[in-house]
Formats: sequence, structure tokens, C-alpha cells
Amino acid sequence: MAKRKVNIALIGYQFMGKAHSNAYRQVSRFFDIDVEPVLKVICGRNETKVQAAMQQFGWEEYATDWQEVIARKDIDIVDIGTPNNTHALITQAALRAGKHVLCEKPLAISVEDAKASYDLAVSTGLVNGICHNYRFAPAIAYASQLVSEGKLGKIRHFRGQYLQDWIIDPEVPLVWRLDKSIAGSGSHGDLNAHLIDTARFVMHTEFKSVSGLSETFIKERPLLADTSGGLAGFKASSEKGAVTVDDVTAFLARFDNGATGTFEATRLAPGRKNYNYWEINGEKGSIVYNQERMNEFQLYLTDDPDGIQGFRNVQATQSFMPYMSAYWPVAHIIGYEHTFINMIKVFLDAVAENKPFSPSFLDGYRNQAVLDAVDRSCISGDWTIPPH
Repeated sequence: MAKRKVNIALIGYQFMGKAHSNAYRQVSRFFDIDVEPVLKVICGRNETKVQAAMQQFGWEEYATDWQEVIARKDIDIVDIGTPNNTHALITQAALRAGKHVLCEKPLAISVEDAKASYDLAVSTGLVNGICHNYRFAPAIAYASQLVSEGKLGKIRHFRGQYLQDWIIDPEVPLVWRLDKSIAGSGSHGDLNAHLIDTARFVMHTEFKSVSGLSETFIKERPLLADTSGGLAGFKASSEKGAVTVDDVTAFLARFDNGATGTFEATRLAPGRKNYNYWEINGEKGSIVYNQERMNEFQLYLTDDPDGIQGFRNVQATQSFMPYMSAYWPVAHIIGYEHTFINMIKVFLDAVAENKPFSPSFLDGYRNQAVLDAVDRSCISGDWTIPPH
């Protein structure tokens, strides 16, 4: 029996466009899903580049006007991977057009717009999702499961660092991620956003209050002349302009479950390429995770007998662990792209069964509320309470 086809429109074709395109093409090769995703149309502003992306990623058509795309009657899902300042506009237009929506993080660059997108999604009843793909790494999903089962007891601490170094050279030009009007914020919204969502997902709790500080160390950079794609393709102008986002943001947090947290995000840490590290400590044990070793985590349990207590390496590659039955024999690891495949599988299941997807726009709103509360604390110097 032929499966029901769902037509996808992908708005955006660069880094996340590539990751999402691959996921739609691969998901049916690993998972048995009840619908058949059709890569109908990919959309971007640059006709030459989006046409090349269409051919490379396997889409049927390309377009340059996202408004025309979401108005099409043959589109079922709108997937948004554009710069941050367009997320709320495209998301809300797609919902009003009756489309299910999957949106890259952040849901918006303001908490008000994120709340508006969430409220509209609720009122339409359409399937909605925010793309926090790290939730779909089997090791993170399994760690969340262990916490929910009480293996660590009452959670007391979360500490996380997300460190990169790709803009450490002052001559890296003013790409859009360094422009507050487009990106919303710098390392905070780009990197702390992942840690915030991970903390909520793994600890099964919400943020109660936060206290933050931020700094911009490189305050001026060359203007962007052109890019042919990727950091290596950036071309700098001889003129310079102001950097309007943070280079580093760190903050303290208290959680509804009584735990405390520390968070730090920077893109100026030499040698750190994509160091997403976090640790949780409970009354009966600890879990330590490093995204650069995404198939495993370190586990310590106080119930182990004296003399053999210590951190053990847990490989999240066994078939009973989240998502792994679809892939390879134990210890045959998966990669970054599989987090997107796993996410798309769950999203397509939600569309097929008309059921909620997680992380939803509610998660996108709550994450944005924490980001906003930290920003306000950085200005005021006070502890700040994010709205729930």
C-alpha cells in the first residue's frame, strides 16, 4: 500500500539547509514511517545558489520568494532554516497558511515574537517544532531517560560550557551572526541556547531565575564584501563596522527543582572548535557529556561498591537505547547528521498521526524567555525571572 506523501518546502539552503535536506532523504532508509516525505521545493534569495542547492540536495524545484512558496496548496510542511530575524515572520505566515512548521532555533529574536508564534501554533492546532537536534543524540536522550528514572536521585547541579573559536581572528568580517538586528545575540543566542534547551530536557525542570554577564572583546571588524559559502569563503572589505553582539555570555541559574546551574558560551576560546560540554550532579550520581564524543557519556553512581566506584564510559549504541535500533550493531557509532535524521523521523510521525512534536514552539518560547532574562540581567546586574 502506497504511503501518503507529504510535500516539504525548505526555506534556506546553507548549513542547516544541507543538514535538513540530508535528513529528509535518509529518514526512510533507516526508519519505518507512515508517510513519504517529498522534497518538493527549496527556497532562497540568491537564484544561482539556491538552484545549485536544489541539484546537490535532491529537491524537485527551487524558488526565490518564500511568500509564494508557503501560499502553494501542494505544500504540507514548511521547514525554516533562514537567518534568525526572519524566523517569526515566516513561521507565523506559514501557520496562517495552514502548514505544519519546523523552525530552526531560535524561534524568534525577541521573547514577544516567540510567544506570538507559540500562541498562533496553539490556536491553529498544527504540528510545530523547534530544531534542537541535540536532543536527538542517543546519548543525550538516554541520559535524560536515566534522570527521569531517578538513577541520579535529586538533581543538585547543572554546569555547561559551549566553546568555539571560529571568530577569534579580528579580521573575520561582520557576517550576519555578528549583527544583532539579524542574529538577536552572539554566543548567547547561538550557543547558550543549546545548553538551555539541554538543561531543561535532561533535568525535566524549568529555569526559576538567572544572573548573567556578557562582554564583546572585538568591538570592530571588517565589513563583509562577499561570501561564496562557509567561513573559508568570507571576503572582507577594507571598511570596518561595529560588532553589535556578545563575544561571551556567562550566567548563573536556579531551577524550579531546586538545582543550581552555571553556563558559559564563547566563540573566542582558542582550540575549541565545537566544545559543547555539560555535567549534571545528583544525590546518587553524575553524568558528564561532551558533544565532540557524541556517542557516549561518563556515568558515576554512588551506589557502586567501595573500591570500584568511578566514572564509567557508557556507549549509547545499544539497540534498546533511543533511536539506535534503526542503525548499526553495538559500538558502530553514528554522527552529527543522524541527530537531524532522528529529529525528522519524530516530526514526520507527529504529522502522520496529528500529534504534538517535542521540542515544540512552547520549548522555543521558554528557551527564548531564558535567553531574554539573561540579557536583562546583564544590563541590570540583578537576578531576573524568566516567564514560564
